[in-house]
Amino acid sequence: MRARFEGEGDVIVVTGGAGGIGRALACAAAQAGARVVVCDVDEAAMATLSEVSGISTRRLDVANRAEVFAALGEVERRFGKIDGLVCAAAIQPRSPVHAMEAAAWDRVLRTNLDGVVWCYQAVVAGMIARRSGSIVAFTSGLAHQGWPGASAYAASKAALVAFAKSAAKEIAQHRVRFNLIAPGVIDTPQYRAANAGADDAHWRSSVGVGRPEDAVGPLLFLLSDQATMTASILSRDIAYAAQER
Repeated sequence: MRARFEGEGDVIVVTGGAGGIGRALACAAAQAGARVVVCDVDEAAMATLSEVSGISTRRLDVANRAEVFAALGEVERRFGKIDGLVCAAAIQPRSPVHAMEAAAWDRVLRTNLDGVVWCYQAVVAGMIARRSGSIVAFTSGLAHQGWPGASAYAASKAALVAFAKSAAKEIAQHRVRFNLIAPGVIDTPQYRAANAGADDAHWRSSVGVGRPEDAVGPLLFLLSDQATMTASILSRDIAYAAQER
């Protein structure tokens, strides 16, 4: 049975969409007919999306609440609505927690956790008014198992679980969905920077390392009206390729 997703008329915002899973999703959603707005701090990477039909870009630092409200408010005014929000913006610096400077710890939490909260706040009122919308954020297996050097990242992803499950229950009566995805270990520039040497060998010999495209199908499902679920975590524990290489 083959899955087909139709995004004609939908407006999808993807934060952190200039690379990795966010980029793969943005391209797939645009190909399915959606109007996609990619928000990221990497302007050079976003520039390479300029030729993709259906995708527009905007620089956005999700850690800045005022900037988030201005950017997503402009998207809603321009397109008349936001049907789906995918919060893929995250950072994953590696450092023993006892050696982390306060500013480094704060930067991880402001980007990975606060950034999702601000984006949620910026779009949810419009979704409630339309009684329709899907919000998706990313958690991680490290949220419950931890990893040396990843304390800040793991803490931010664990906090997102509690936040999303609580916030989702607040808006369920309005038929607005808020779900999480744990995409598994995916080969992205961020993954490679954080998992050099022995860590990379560990993941490849255990759960496997997937491609960004492998997470696209689950994400499109969560954005679609077929995902009659909320406050849920869709987890890919093993990296099984969506298509043969």
